[in-house]
Amino acid sequence: MKRYPLWKYVTVVLALALGFFYTLPNFFGKAPAIQIASNRATLKVDASMQSRIEAILQDAGVESNGFFVENNGVKVRFANVDQQDLASKALEKALNPDASSPDYVVAKNLLSSSPAWLSSLNALPMYLGLDLQGGVHFLLQVDMPGAEQKRLDSLAAELRVLMRDRNLRHAGINREGKTIVIAFRDEETQQKARTLIERDYADLALIEAEGKLVASLRPQALATLAESAIQQNINTLDNRVNELGVAEPVIVQQGANRIVVQLPGVEDTAKAKDILGRTATLEIRMVEETPGALESAAGGALPYNTELFVERNRDGLEYPILLKKQVVLTGDHLTDARPGFDEYGKPAVHLTFNPTGAKIFRDVSRENVGKRMAILLFEKGKGEVVTAPVIQSEIGGGRVQISGHMTSREASDIALLLRSGSLAAPMEIIEERTVGPSLGAENIARGFRSTLWGFVAIVVFMSVYYQLFGIISSLALSSNILFLIALLSMLQATLTLPGIAAIALTLGMAIDANVLINERIREELRAGMPPHTAIVAGYERAFDTILDSNITTLIAGLALLIFGSGPVRGFAVVHCLGFLTSIFSAVVVSRVMVELVYSRKSKLVSIAIGQIWKPDASPATGKK
Repeated sequence: MKRYPLWKYVTVVLALALGFFYTLPNFFGKAPAIQIASNRATLKVDASMQSRIEAILQDAGVESNGFFVENNGVKVRFANVDQQDLASKALEKALNPDASSPDYVVAKNLLSSSPAWLSSLNALPMYLGLDLQGGVHFLLQVDMPGAEQKRLDSLAAELRVLMRDRNLRHAGINREGKTIVIAFRDEETQQKARTLIERDYADLALIEAEGKLVASLRPQALATLAESAIQQNINTLDNRVNELGVAEPVIVQQGANRIVVQLPGVEDTAKAKDILGRTATLEIRMVEETPGALESAAGGALPYNTELFVERNRDGLEYPILLKKQVVLTGDHLTDARPGFDEYGKPAVHLTFNPTGAKIFRDVSRENVGKRMAILLFEKGKGEVVTAPVIQSEIGGGRVQISGHMTSREASDIALLLRSGSLAAPMEIIEERTVGPSLGAENIARGFRSTLWGFVAIVVFMSVYYQLFGIISSLALSSNILFLIALLSMLQATLTLPGIAAIALTLGMAIDANVLINERIREELRAGMPPHTAIVAGYERAFDTILDSNITTLIAGLALLIFGSGPVRGFAVVHCLGFLTSIFSAVVVSRVMVELVYSRKSKLVSIAIGQIWKPDASPATGKK
């Protein structure tokens, strides 16, 4: 028999070793943990926070099983749920003395119990979906009338600027319901204004009515507004959910104006709702730099038309800053914010304003060269100064650079908050559901049992019907499961209950390839071929049929992956990966095992592949 190539033996051994290595973390399970994240844009949670948390837990008599400092905060792992509960209460009390205005988010979570050496080699368990791990499910409805109202208010402000710049006198610009009403004292000014608005604001439909122009959003503009509001809200929710440290959250649009949010592993519903309900708005104001004004404000006597805020430097130290109440610009005029560097190589944030915002910023910067301009971020009604740079010169073109006491990471965080820190439209939670960890564990047990018994049934049938070749096929099937779980872990995919069903289906479909091979070998033996030749011919001639059947299955899986959503996509991911692992395990792995058993015998008389029924050679004589 022709010797099987050595490189194929090596490939199978390496594949099995890697499969076992990346599957291993899934057997350690997950442990209860606490996630500590910042609840304010200017307050960072980094490595320096770890010592403070350790001291709090030590005072409370709570033992931890490890600290993990990540981009979205600090995670602390515990041995059991009781320790987790005690730690949550102690940290909440110590970190947020003012419950009405918490500085930190302290949320319960789950962390992998894998050994550190596995995690250091990037061998991580696959994520579990809401139905397997437990967590919270929210259905939010976007207030489209609120989005339309917000857009009309912004347009009304822009039209006031436009009228003033073109010296077109009007008798008032106000939003009334779903329209903007502009009053004029004479017909000539009204016609000039109409021509100007129709040229610059194609989204507005204008109607004349007795010395007034009534503007409303066109249907196409309303559709675009609704679509952009949904997408911005999804992006904003995604950014907020990251603060909880949730692995693989599900945030998808459902219908025309609803968003589904699923947070696997999150046990604290109140904290999840708090994060989802956060609002962040941007304001730009001038700093009040009158001599003695700050000292007077610090003493309790605020100068007229000013407000006192807090600014943090690079070291995290706070110091007061006095700002004027008049708002120069809001985040409604901001179109983009990206991190970068200034001309001195220091981290900076580059802002881009729309035409109206660019003009306002240019005028203000020209009139206030040498003065400080503050950028504030308001969350839950509380404003904090992100930065307050000095205006060096007139800034035109709608592009603004913010630099100061910030690191590259802080510049990225600030850019992210400014870019998508606010909701485009209000949202209301209309459905709330909690899936407990016990229910998730029960789902896992049931899915595991169904897959196990299906596997046992296949092994029994194959071993009885195909004897040694059936055992080899069963071992190849075991390697198929190993490769599939390893791939899901390497890709950090999310396993859901439909995904477990896809694994069970993959088992049934994968063994079909071995059945085709075994039956093809039987056919060659019935035709009188020697066992060695029959094995080679059986694998080679069955490959085309196996490939064709699996490709049609892959096409169906890709269709589910492209056009499906939610649980359907979870099923499709496992289904498509199973196509790859099935062919490799059925054709390559099983062939290697067959070669190891039979290639050593130079004269092979028979093979253990079950009873071979030979047809009559001559029906007339009855000879076989």
